[in-house]
Amino acid sequence: MSKTNTLLPGWLSKPLGWIGNGIGFLFRLGLLGWGTLAIYWSNLPWPAARLALAAVFLVFGIWALWFGRKPGMPRAFAGVFLVVLTWWWMIPPSDDRQWREEAAVKPRVEIDGDRVLIRNVRNFDFRSRDDFTAIYEDREVSLAHLTGVDFFLSFWMEGPVGHTWVSFIFDNAPPVSISIEARPVVGRSFDPLQSMFKQFELIYVIGDEHDLVGLRTNHRDEQTFLYHVQASPEAARRLFLVYLERVNELADQPEWYNLLTNNCTLNIVRYMNRAGREGRFHLNHLLNGLFDGYLYSAGFLDTSLPFEELRRRSRITEAAQAAANDENFSRLIREGLPGLQAGTAPGAANQ
Repeated sequence: MSKTNTLLPGWLSKPLGWIGNGIGFLFRLGLLGWGTLAIYWSNLPWPAARLALAAVFLVFGIWALWFGRKPGMPRAFAGVFLVVLTWWWMIPPSDDRQWREEAAVKPRVEIDGDRVLIRNVRNFDFRSRDDFTAIYEDREVSLAHLTGVDFFLSFWMEGPVGHTWVSFIFDNAPPVSISIEARPVVGRSFDPLQSMFKQFELIYVIGDEHDLVGLRTNHRDEQTFLYHVQASPEAARRLFLVYLERVNELADQPEWYNLLTNNCTLNIVRYMNRAGREGRFHLNHLLNGLFDGYLYSAGFLDTSLPFEELRRRSRITEAAQAAANDENFSRLIREGLPGLQAGTAPGAANQ
């Protein structure tokens, strides 16, 4: 061996050892934390039992991974962790829970050639975020009259995370708005961490824009942005049919919502892919509060304006608040928006 080759490992041995030890520590800590939370938020019906079992797992894991003297202790922890993982993996989603009223009814779709009948379209009359008259409707639309798709981004607080959803535009009917959400039960609100541990099922809310948009802008005080997507009617129809297929799949078989794998924005990307999008994964697919920036850079939004100007002009919060009780809500929130052209605005039936 040459002198150079013998010196190189010496220079690198300590920093590489530190890095390796650090990665190993974080890996063990991650397994321990995940397993503890998976037990605590498991499907055991007794809170005290879940807490006690999670505490036992945590103490055993700390002892086995860092303080156990016997060489087989890490393997013992791995075996226990595998049992927890298998148990967690087999926890099934359910349609039989005490759902909050705004998420109690799933939509279903019937497609007959060009005709699409959507059952259980939500059109609640909200007086506040918790005071409303529940109204579900059946609506029929024609694929031949679908002209485009609009994208919404709404923030409940400043930051890189928000909620995204889409509206499909028809030239002879009100928009059909579809929002992919966590399905809440009575007495619980959404929690991002819990959503990664099978605590919320998934629901596709199909609703009137006066409901889905107005709830966020007028009663939840969210800052909301509306962008017209630069897509052909044919592409919009392909995307719409993908959504409808998933709506019926979810009506037949419940699924878990997951903040990292099965959420509003990642599903939009998946359906865009199935409808013909070409492109790779982008960080903004996870940081959905920045998803409009991705759409802009990929050419799906009006690029005749700088992005910051487009975003400023696409905020509809004030317009939605002003149009709160107007039957022309969908038309009014779009007045003056960039990128809208003849044939891309909602039809006369929404007037």
